[in-house]
Formats: sequence, C-alpha cells, structure tokens
Amino acid sequence: MITVDSPIASVFGRSTKKRAATEKGLDLHTVGDLLHHLPRRYVELGELTRVEPHPKKPLTFVGEVVRTDIRTFQARRRTQYRVEVTVRTAGPQFVISRFTPYRSQAETYEAEVAPGSRGIFLGRAKWFNNSWGLDDPQWVIFGTDEAQQMEGSLEGLLPIYRQTAGVRSFDLQKVIQAALHQVGEMPDRLPPELQERYDVVDALTALRLLHAPDDWAQVGTGQRRLRFEEALILQLVLARRRAELRELGGQARTGGGGLLAVFDERLPFTLTGAQQEVGAEIEHDLAQSHAMNRLLQGEVGSGKTLVALRAMLRVIDSGGQCALLAPTEVLAQQHLRSITGLLGDLAAGGMLGGHAEGTTVTLLTGSMGAAQRKAALLAAASGEAGIVVGTHALLEEAVQFADLGLVVVDEQHRFGVEQRAALTAKAAAPPHVLVMTATPIPRTVAMTVFGDLATSTIAELPAGRAPIQTNVVPLAEQPTWLDRVWQRVREEVEQGHQVYVVCPRISGDRSEEGEADQIDYDEDGEAVVVETGGLAAVEEVAPLLAEGPLQGLRVAPLHGRMAAEDKEATMRAFADGEIDVLVSTTVIEVGVDVHNATTMVLLDADRFGVSQLHQLRGRVGRGGLPGLCLLVSRAEADSAARERLDAVASTTDGFELSRVDLEQRREGDVLGRNQSGFHNSLESLRVLRDEKTIVAAREAAEELLADDPELASAPLLADAVREVEDSQHSAFLEKS
Repeated sequence: MITVDSPIASVFGRSTKKRAATEKGLDLHTVGDLLHHLPRRYVELGELTRVEPHPKKPLTFVGEVVRTDIRTFQARRRTQYRVEVTVRTAGPQFVISRFTPYRSQAETYEAEVAPGSRGIFLGRAKWFNNSWGLDDPQWVIFGTDEAQQMEGSLEGLLPIYRQTAGVRSFDLQKVIQAALHQVGEMPDRLPPELQERYDVVDALTALRLLHAPDDWAQVGTGQRRLRFEEALILQLVLARRRAELRELGGQARTGGGGLLAVFDERLPFTLTGAQQEVGAEIEHDLAQSHAMNRLLQGEVGSGKTLVALRAMLRVIDSGGQCALLAPTEVLAQQHLRSITGLLGDLAAGGMLGGHAEGTTVTLLTGSMGAAQRKAALLAAASGEAGIVVGTHALLEEAVQFADLGLVVVDEQHRFGVEQRAALTAKAAAPPHVLVMTATPIPRTVAMTVFGDLATSTIAELPAGRAPIQTNVVPLAEQPTWLDRVWQRVREEVEQGHQVYVVCPRISGDRSEEGEADQIDYDEDGEAVVVETGGLAAVEEVAPLLAEGPLQGLRVAPLHGRMAAEDKEATMRAFADGEIDVLVSTTVIEVGVDVHNATTMVLLDADRFGVSQLHQLRGRVGRGGLPGLCLLVSRAEADSAARERLDAVASTTDGFELSRVDLEQRREGDVLGRNQSGFHNSLESLRVLRDEKTIVAAREAAEELLADDPELASAPLLADAVREVEDSQHSAFLEKS
C-alpha cells in the first residue's frame, strides 16, 4: 500500500524516463502531487467532439476514421511511408499523417485506424494543403490493447491533463489511476462532521470523481469539495485577521476642531448622494474605538479624493495626522496639487496668510533633494504637517509621525497587505485605514481579496462628466486606418483641445516600473501573444509623430524614467495648455487631470488589461467636453485580445468591465502580485464562477471561529490556515 507521501516512482514502475520528465517538467514528486494534478478539461467519449481549431492550438477530440491511405515518397534516397488518416469530428474534418521508414509499421498503423473505427486524437492543430491536421499526432483507438490498459476509464468523460515533453496526457492518466487504486488513506483537512455540515464529500472521493468521472455531475461534486476547501481556508485567514484588528483597538477620531466645518462651508458645490452616504459610513467608523479598515471604490472622477480629504480633515480636527500613499510620483504630486487647491488657505496653517483653522500639507518622495526631504521628515515627526502625501518613500524607517491617525492608500491594487502594515506600524495606536481604487471590483473579489476590509462604493458620477466614445482601430484588417487616427488627432488640436498618446514601452523593451503586459491564455492555459514586430515606445513614437503626421503640433514625451523635475514640468505644461499632444506611458493612468484633454490614442492597446484601458480612458472627457478613445491594435478579429478591446469599446460601465476582466484573465494576475499568500492558494477557485461557494465559505468560517476560535477540532485545517498566514508574514518580512 502506498501513501500520499510515497515517491511517484512507486506508481511509474519501470518508466524511469517518463518519471524523470514528470518530476522535472511538471514538478510532481509524490503520489499526493500526482493526485492533485487535476484535469484541465474533459472530452465526452460517447459522441464526436465539436472542434474549433486554431493554428498551434493543442487539441484533444473523439473522431471517427473515414479513410486510411499509405503513400510512399523518397527522402535521402530511401523510400519512406506516410500513413494518411482522414478523421471526421462534429466540426471540421482532419487529415492526420504519421511517417515511418518501414512498410510493416505503416501497415500496422493502417490496420489500427481502419475506416469506421473511433478513438481519441490529440496534437497541435495546423493548417496544411487546405485542410486541418495535427503536429506530432497521438491517438488511442477504442477497443485496442492500449485502450484496454486504461482500465475501463474510456467511458463517460476522458480527463485531459497538462503534459510535458516526453509525457503524454494518456501516460499521466494511467499512473494517476494506479495511484488512486493503491493509495490507502488520505489526510483530510475537513473532519467528517464538517463534511456533513457543509454537504461536501471527503478529499479522496473528490479526487476519484475528478480523475475518473462517469458524468458531469460527478465532476461537479468533486470540484465543489476542492473549491469549498480553498475558499474556507482563505475566509478563515481573513476572518482571523478581522478579529485581530478589532482586538488591537484604536483611537476614536470624533472631530472637535473647526477645519472640516470651514471646508464644508466653502465647497462651491453639493456632494452627490453617494458621497454623502459613504462619508457618513467613514465618519461612523472613525468614531469607533477600534481601527477602521475600509475599501472605497468608485469610477474615475466619482469624487473619491474629496471623500478621503473630508475624512482626513476630521482626523486632523481630532488632533491626529494623515498619510496618503500613492503608487507614483506623478500621482503623489497630483494629489498634492488637488488637496492644496481644494483647501486653499486652509492648507497654509501656521503660515502668513494661512487660515486660523488651517493645517500643513507636505510631500515626501524618493527623488526629493536632501533639504526638501529633511524639511518634510521634520514636519511629519513634529506633527506640524496634518497631511503627508508620498510614494513608497513614506514606508522608510526614517519616516516618523507625531500621531498618525489615518492612512489613505490610493490605487489599492498597486500595494499589498505588507505595505499597508509597514505604514500603519508607524502609529502608536493602530490608525484608521482607508484604501481607494478606481478599478471597480466585483463583490466576490472584494470579499476574497480584501476580506479584511469593509467596502464602500460611490456608484454615481458628479454632474458635468461628458460621455466617452471608444473605438477599436483594427490594423490587422485595416492597416490604413492609422493615418486617419493621426488626422483625427490633428482635428482635435485644431479645435483647441489636447490629446494623449499612450505607449506600452518607454524605449525598446523597457516598460514602466511594475508594469506587465496583459497575457491572454487559450483553453489549455497556453499563453497567446499578439505578434507586432516591436511595441510602440514613447522615446521612438514622440519624435516620429513630431516630424511626421503631427508636424507643427507641440508634441512632448512623458515617462517614469524622466527626472522628477522634468516630469513635473511636462505635466504642468500640459495642464497649462502649452503641449498639444502628450506621448506617455501609463504614468498618466491615474490622477492626471487635464480638463482640456478630449482624445486618447492607445497604441498596441491589446497589451493593456480591461481595467487599465478603462482607467486610462478616464483621463479624457473630464471638463464637460465629449471624450474620444481610440484603441489601436494588430490583434486578429477572433482573438481574446480583440474580445477584450471590443468589450471596452462597448460600455463605459466599469463594474461590468471588471467582470469581463476577471473572466478573461488568470486569477493571480487579477488579484495582483502584491496580495501575498492569496493568489498562490487559488488553485481551482475562481472568484466570479464560484461566488456561491465563497459566500457559503465566509459564513462557514465565521461559524467555525465563533464555536472554535483555535480550530482545535480540525487540526489539519488549522495547519493550512497557519501556513497561509505564515506565508503572508514571511513575504512582509522579506519586503520590509
């Protein structure tokens, strides 16, 4: 009898080459690893498969042999044989060829795939001689010895596994079936009483159903068990964190000064209903004796900054200080301008001409000179600065506060749990935390990734926001349309407006720090990248436009590698109308607010994700003038990249687009590299598809912890929770 800890050699037997390839190529070393190498999809064996081939796409299908021919040809002065097998499916017909130098082998192939026989065929699709074929074809014909060796598993559904060089899906199926028959027991994180309570099968039964199902219902039963377990572990981690945060306590910030009252009196407009509602939620949280942890989400331009500023003023009125953490210097400087502009003389507290109720607003970034940095550090440490706006520089050990009462984190998806912790650790008592994002997050994602946070949403936009028209410019079909794009840019400038041109690169293959291309995947998890022959780069595109189609217009570049003073000068010049066309990377994605900018051209738009495209186009149409966004791409019409661009062009509803984004992309990409310990645990769980499971797991986690806070009744489950918690803690220590 073998166990889950037995080496895979115990089921591979004499197949040393395949065992070594499995260990190296798939990183599977124990029987437990093998059993958790789950099928990526299933093929129904009772009927011909409906196939939609694309070149180089891996295919596995049930087909019926229509005809078999042996053809001879000369190669290197020797007679060679090609066995040509014509196979029909529920989709197109395939002509599959195998080659051999031996007539006897060719006749064996011919006999094996006789007309009328059915079997499973797999390989990578190729288009050749006006028909579909397969590269490196493999097949198992029903009724043959090889089919019989698969121990009756060629009934119902055939599991298809991720494979590697030298190891076929069929090979993996055989050894996994052997492991399932030989393994005695399997440690189960969910004790029998929990399985019964939440109506899930035991772990070993779930794996047997997934690896050898008779029907789709059995697949669903097995999947529900594994997904519930993943969701439960994740929700237990989050529930324990929420409890720990409450136990840490905090200082109530109920106001008392006159700064917020003066600010509200001076506002030249009325807050939207959503802003008032969210403001009341935050005010209630700030008044509690434990720290607020709230996520504030809303579309670009919905007024999140104003809501956050009012929260900061309440904390200052309570004698505390506030820190606003932004992901880039461009955004930090934009926040400084925006806040000081809104406050006016209220931002000049203690200075000549400043208001008696005023405070001081200070900026701290990594590129500041020594004298500026010293002054900012002193203002924060002494308590003089009520609001300190900064980048990652705020996280440095040298930065201290007199009484940090509120931490505001902008663009939450750029920061992880560990950065929030590094900043909140600078407070004597746990500070209140407000994290903001303009990337709408579906409810289940917020519940899964930001489960330690309460969620507020500003769902309405302020009056005066103009509609944005978005069009795809498909260069694969219409290469000449690019000329019309630049004509359109010139027309906008001639009307007195300004234009953004956004590129995915700075120069060559250099992208913005922290940026990564959107990668699409086919149904087999294979990466699909649009071949462009070189991506648009700011340092190449700006001079080409200035000397070519936009000659005579004022064109300027902007990217993150420029010196801080040059970036600031360029943004100020664009804001003042001294630049017509700003050729930029994604540094203008958030926070850059120029009301006269009406048009955005996104080059190689397929390299950006849905949320980023939505964020970027939110830079135009902000001054009451209609906006235009042109998505330029070489992606083919039926590709996932074009589906993404078409989705963005079809709606400006960020919440609808966020679901499209999550459905298209791999979970880890969406949840973010910085959410340490979370995306690594999402092996089979998908936060949109499994919404009901996640909700049930959250309720289960709360019930379990209420009855058994230490999870003493489920020690293996407790170990799994601690493992995730430890991985987050170690990731924080490594980065701090």
